Amino acid sequence: MGSTVTTANSEGKIWGGGNEPMGINYGKMMMWFFIVSDALTFSGFLAAYGFSRYKFIETWPLADEVFNHFPFMHGVDAPMYYVALMTFILIFSSVTMVLAVDAGHQMKKQKVAIYMFLTIIGGGIFLGSQAWEWKNFIKGEYGAVETKGGSILQFVDATTGKRVKLSDVAIPLHEEREQLTRNKGFWFSKESTLPTYSVNEVVEGFKANPNILVRTEAIYHPSMAKNVGVHPELNKSTHKHKTILTREESLKRLADVHYVVEGANLVRNEYGQKLFANFFFFITGFHGFHVFTGVLINVLIFLNVVLGTYEKRRSYEMVEKVGLYWHFVDLVWVFVFTFFYLV
Repeated sequence: MGSTVTTANSEGKIWGGGNEPMGINYGKMMMWFFIVSDALTFSGFLAAYGFSRYKFIETWPLADEVFNHFPFMHGVDAPMYYVALMTFILIFSSVTMVLAVDAGHQMKKQKVAIYMFLTIIGGGIFLGSQAWEWKNFIKGEYGAVETKGGSILQFVDATTGKRVKLSDVAIPLHEEREQLTRNKGFWFSKESTLPTYSVNEVVEGFKANPNILVRTEAIYHPSMAKNVGVHPELNKSTHKHKTILTREESLKRLADVHYVVEGANLVRNEYGQKLFANFFFFITGFHGFHVFTGVLINVLIFLNVVLGTYEKRRSYEMVEKVGLYWHFVDLVWVFVFTFFYLV
């Protein structure tokens, strides 16, 4: 049998449970475990997004065209401006959280309360901005039509190549329309709401207006210049854009249309590839839930600060713990902003 020998010199070096290993308490350690596990979840989302985008790179929507709205600036093309502002606000809230933690180390209750309040305001503004962005994304601005093969066709001005709204294309036919439900059509298909315009109204309006062309969801490449049906002039732009078709080819493509698409959801997407909308909802929604949770926790911590709870404990460690979570949420958004919006 083996025996264990403990000397006087080694006995003092063995941890006996009386102090905290690595100088960290249980609460902080559990927060770090949560952050690491949650980071893996977000990494999985972004990795799946990257693989999907690579597979459908030729038809992937252009973020500059999708996220080009700015509050109180209707009709102004502002690609990514508001998303960049949202990112700045969230990063600034991370700075105020750092200041709150530092003030807590110095036992300055009033400063902790002020910086925590600013952090909450920043998180609230970000959440409101994200809700506004979701509203615009779901509602859509221009609309499109979907072919029987699932491809998205958009409309552009034949002179400038700029997008044209369905309202500027369709003409009223005063036809009787019936909403598709599972008891009135295919058992596997139904419409939540009727589109504003019918397929016939859009197609007939297009035929009546020679100044409108069709744009496909495929990103134009110079090698496509000699392809039949590709517009020879409007595709000469040097910036990345979708492929614009000639008038004749546009009419051919519209013959295969079977659905009018307005906005985006988990089933249809007027901006192009359906997976783009799915990833947008899941990634930004999952992150938004984290921000919402963080704001709620920050409010609770703020109230405790105001009530003097941590002043009585002579420790603002809870502010530091929630600060770790808030910094993680901010860091995740930096990656989302970079890989989903910018790249």
